[in-house]
Amino acid sequence: MPISPDPSRRTLLQALAVFGGMGLLSGCRTAVKPITPAIPAPTPAPFIMPAITPLLRVVAPSGLLPQALRAEHGVQRLSQAGYRLDNIGCLSRQYQRFAGTDAERIADFNGISNAAPPKIILSARGGYGAMRILPYIDWKRLCPLFKEAGTLVMGYSDFTAIQLALLTQGGVSSFAGPMLYSDFGAPVPSIDTMNAFVRASTQQPLSIRVSQAPAHHLKAEGLFWGGNLTVLAHLLATPYFPEIDGGILFLEDVGEQPYRIERMLQQLHLAGVLKRQRAIVLGDFSLENTRDHYDPGYTLETVAQHVRKVTGVPVFTGFPFGHIRNKATFPLGAMATLATDTWGYSVSFPEYPTSSALGLDFSTLSTVL
Repeated sequence: MPISPDPSRRTLLQALAVFGGMGLLSGCRTAVKPITPAIPAPTPAPFIMPAITPLLRVVAPSGLLPQALRAEHGVQRLSQAGYRLDNIGCLSRQYQRFAGTDAERIADFNGISNAAPPKIILSARGGYGAMRILPYIDWKRLCPLFKEAGTLVMGYSDFTAIQLALLTQGGVSSFAGPMLYSDFGAPVPSIDTMNAFVRASTQQPLSIRVSQAPAHHLKAEGLFWGGNLTVLAHLLATPYFPEIDGGILFLEDVGEQPYRIERMLQQLHLAGVLKRQRAIVLGDFSLENTRDHYDPGYTLETVAQHVRKVTGVPVFTGFPFGHIRNKATFPLGAMATLATDTWGYSVSFPEYPTSSALGLDFSTLSTVL
């Protein structure tokens, strides 16, 4: 679903204009070198730094970052937008397939200072690896620290493991939203995604509308939670899986055939998780070129229809989030209302932590290109 730009957001999109072309010229290189455009770019409008620049701590709990220049572009864009970045050394680490050893990736979290907690914690990318470090993160210290400081935790994909652990270990909400390498460092970043990031992390309330004829008529309120289906299903029966009744469960994934998606949903159903929810919301599963080998007509909608039938729980599709270019940003672990009408459905979040609530000035973070 297209996400409307917000013309009041100034510096973040300005940074995209400056660096987006450079990503196209050099995104395929892996060595970190000075970035020199082939054609001199027009001189950008003067950038006025906010009086208080927010501290953003980058964490890399999962897979390694294969293109160093892409990571550098992400750092440059966020820095140009006015964020003071911390822990960027994690972006160049490599151990086996991971972004560093287990000890290094644990330190991304346990190394956070009580005296100066970050305003934002941003995941570098997904992959696999976050589950390995869950037992060793100091949740007892970090969860109350994040709550008191109003720290916003942002990411998706494999980062779902960290987000579910925060919810179970300390009731800390987080955000499904863009990541440094995957989104901010993309050769051509999505303006819609950047606008949604700024809007959701600095203002409330938030409402996301899906213009798709609903299979149900419903108005339901509950805790909006979930994330990547594969990660969520594999955390079942662990201390890091939330026990939520009357919630609205959000799910997305990538690289899975429809039958595998159904198999994981069946696992959640047989464990009693799905029946305890008021609604299930499916985001993007990147199935454009994925077909069932035996029956090409067996699609995600087929799976959704079956889940509706066996659980009796309303299932909605088309939510604009997943491993896609244009994605929403929204809170996980916050109360939401899902309401349908003739033309589709909307999910509204009346209240959740934002950076603006801390008195920071984000008014110059983006501009119209």
